Amino acid sequence: MKENIGIMSRIMSLAFALLLVVGTSSIIAQTIPADEEGAVARLDGSPRHGEWVAYDAGDGDMVRAWVTYPERSGPAPVVVVIHEIYGLTDWIRGVADQLSRDGFIAVAPDLLDGHGPNGGGSDSMDRQEVVATIRTLDRTDVNRRLKAAAEFGTGLPSATDRVGVVGYCWGGSSSFLFAVDDAGLDAAVVYYGSSPEMGFESISAPVLGLYGGNDERVNSTINRAEVAMSRMNKTFTPNIFESAGHGFLRNQTGQDGANMRATKEAWPLTIDFFRRHLES
Repeated sequence: MKENIGIMSRIMSLAFALLLVVGTSSIIAQTIPADEEGAVARLDGSPRHGEWVAYDAGDGDMVRAWVTYPERSGPAPVVVVIHEIYGLTDWIRGVADQLSRDGFIAVAPDLLDGHGPNGGGSDSMDRQEVVATIRTLDRTDVNRRLKAAAEFGTGLPSATDRVGVVGYCWGGSSSFLFAVDDAGLDAAVVYYGSSPEMGFESISAPVLGLYGGNDERVNSTINRAEVAMSRMNKTFTPNIFESAGHGFLRNQTGQDGANMRATKEAWPLTIDFFRRHLES
């Protein structure tokens, strides 16, 4: 009898330990965005309000965007989310939802809206068509649409007047270029996007850069931004995560664990950066 009680006790202890591990893993998983494969499931399970909208970017240019709202008692700052070269995907919508979990109103415009067949956007083309089309976008039009997205966000009744921008891959480069163009921006985050070639004197927002160590195509452009921003007494904080690859936040299982390590370091840096510059 005592032996049976001892066995049952050990089984219960192991089961409790397993529940703790599973529970802890679930908590950790919810503190970073889902990867590409897990984005839809995370969105389906989100308690936060998300909706499709169309905002006016001027001259009747109505741009489709995904907007998510945090669960908080007071007004929230706004973060404009710039998609990758793959367009406005479920993964980008998931990133927006995670930003709202962390306290921000997130506005993710489809910058390909109106450029697809019959005036469609990202979801009207396959991935290769999206990549080819996004390379044809005019930078002035992109920045105009981003500025309008920021104005739409800060114009919401539940928003403050503080706005940041974050972008990934093509969107990372676009985030840096938008900081060059918009003097009213309060913070910019660049995920593995190339630095501008010029225009650093126009930047007023602090810039946070997050890069994979195995991404020299992009990383070879960091130094020119670092030198120029330092010379002009502007804030640029680059972070390079050892052995992580390009697109590590979306492809978290890649690079033998390095992408996940980079994700777990980069996302808290992102949220802390936005809280410091947008919540004040």
